[in-house]
Amino acid sequence: MPEFKDKVALVTGGSRDIGKAVSVQLAMAGASVVVNYYKNKEQADQTVDEITKAGGNALAIKADVTKSDDVARLVQSTLNALGSTIHILVNVAGGLVARKKIDEMDEEFWDQVIRLNLTSTFLVSKSVLPHMAEGGAIVNFSSQAGRDGGGAGAIAYSSAKGGIMSFTRGLAKELGPRRIRVNCVTPGMINTTFHNTFTKSEVRQRVASMTPVGREGEAFEVANLVLFLASDAASFINGASIDINGGILFS
Repeated sequence: MPEFKDKVALVTGGSRDIGKAVSVQLAMAGASVVVNYYKNKEQADQTVDEITKAGGNALAIKADVTKSDDVARLVQSTLNALGSTIHILVNVAGGLVARKKIDEMDEEFWDQVIRLNLTSTFLVSKSVLPHMAEGGAIVNFSSQAGRDGGGAGAIAYSSAKGGIMSFTRGLAKELGPRRIRVNCVTPGMINTTFHNTFTKSEVRQRVASMTPVGREGEAFEVANLVLFLASDAASFINGASIDINGGILFS
C-alpha cells in the first residue's frame, strides 16, 4: 500500500461507497482525511468512526460542493483542523439525479446535473489549489458514461463526466510546472448505491456477464487505483483518464 504519512487528504462525497473506500484506504495508509458529505451525516460519522477505531485520523465536514461559499468553508475548515497544506484532493462527489431523455429534461435539470458533477470539481479544485503543496495530487472522477454516452436517460450525466476528462487534461497542463499532478478515474459498473438506485438488476446482470472478468467491480478496487494515482509511485502519470471496468470497454 502507498505511504501517506503526514499528508492531508480531502475527499468530496467521502462518506459512502467509493468515496468511503477512498477515505478509509487513505487513512489506513497514514493520511489525515477530511470526509466531506452533504446530506447523510450518519454515514459520514460512521466512516470517520471506522477510521478512528482502526487507528487513523479523520473528520467529517458538511458542505454542498456545488456552492462556492460552502466550498470555501469546507477548505478553510480543513486547514483549521489539519494544518496549512492540503496534499491530496479526491473529487468523488457527483451523481445521476434521475434518468431523463432530452425531451424529458428542462434547463434546470440539465444545470443541476452539470453543477453536481462538473462544476463541483472545478469549484473544489480552484479553492484547494492555493493551499496545495508542490508534489500534490488531484484525482477526479469521471465514468464509463463519459466515454460511451451512458445508458438511456444519462445524457446530462455522461456530458458532465466527459467534461471532467477534458478538465483533467487541461488542469494537468496548467499545474505541471507546479509539480501538481491531475488524473482521472473512469469506473464502469461498480457495485454501489448508484447502481442500486438507477440501474435495473437485469441490466447489471447482463453487463456483468459481458465483462471479461465476469462480474461487477467493488468500491475498494476503485479506491486502490485512486491511492496509486495519488502516490509517488504514479509520479509520471499526469492528465490521464484511467478506465477501471473489468475490460468491457477500452478507451
